Amino acid sequence: MKIQSTKLVYFSPTGTTKAVVEGVARGFDTTEIDRVDLTKPATRLQPLQTGENELLIVGVPVYMGRVPEVIRGWLQSIKALNTPAVCIVVYGNRVYDDTLLELKDILTADGCVPMAAGTFIGEHSFSSDETPIASGRPDNRDLSQTEEFGQTIRKKLDAILSVEEIEELNVPGEFPYRGETILWDVDFIAVNNDCIQCLICAEVCPSGAIDFENSRLIDQEECITC
Repeated sequence: MKIQSTKLVYFSPTGTTKAVVEGVARGFDTTEIDRVDLTKPATRLQPLQTGENELLIVGVPVYMGRVPEVIRGWLQSIKALNTPAVCIVVYGNRVYDDTLLELKDILTADGCVPMAAGTFIGEHSFSSDETPIASGRPDNRDLSQTEEFGQTIRKKLDAILSVEEIEELNVPGEFPYRGETILWDVDFIAVNNDCIQCLICAEVCPSGAIDFENSRLIDQEECITC
């Protein structure tokens, strides 16, 4: 099956999901790549349409065992026409619960045809020097595995003539989905006295939780603890 272009879609507040998706793309070895970085709130204002001769690679981190609430609506708005899709979830070395199944179901409802799925480990957003959780992941070995995964996807698509030949993809998970879609109140987030109000944090905040005039003000209901 001939793929004319590849779209990489990822939500990656700490950079780990982006690294995994980019690794898969390197293994797939395509020159025509469009990147949709959902970490930026402005990106989520634009809808996405995909066709049958495109490959859609979607990567999300696991939040409370689910697809992050902040991007679920955008993912559900994708308009696809029998687009082969790859589902990728990145988790902090604990468990990914039903995230992979949920992502597959969302993309299927959008009109995609999921043809491959993978789970990869990334450093947990709560990792610290005192309590390291999957520190430094994805490491070189992880990224090598992402490229091998991409090569496998290439071989699978090269072996078929059309999307109609893609078999039903079975992934782990339960429905109804377990886990929570809304995070807890993050009253443990604080800004110390070193803050100079440069507002870079407000510009890059994926959920718009930081005030643009006073970065010490954080909306605890909007913060996703990235």
